[in-house]
Amino acid sequence: LALFAAGRILLAVERYKNGEASFGRAAELAGIPLRQMMTILAEFGVESSIEKEDYLQGLHNLRQAW
Repeated sequence: LALFAAGRILLAVERYKNGEASFGRAAELAGIPLRQMMTILAEFGVESSIEKEDYLQGLHNLRQAW
């Protein structure tokens, strides 16, 4: 099961890196939350196209909606 999860994450990172998936779609493909996807991209040395302020604003908006 862990190997399958790792494969999903690697696929998502590659698709994001190659411009084949958006940030949100990559997280969805990997089956992980956006914040974790951001961390994984950083660990792989892939720059996220989402700015920190945009991410924080999205979290703020989500909290207000709940």
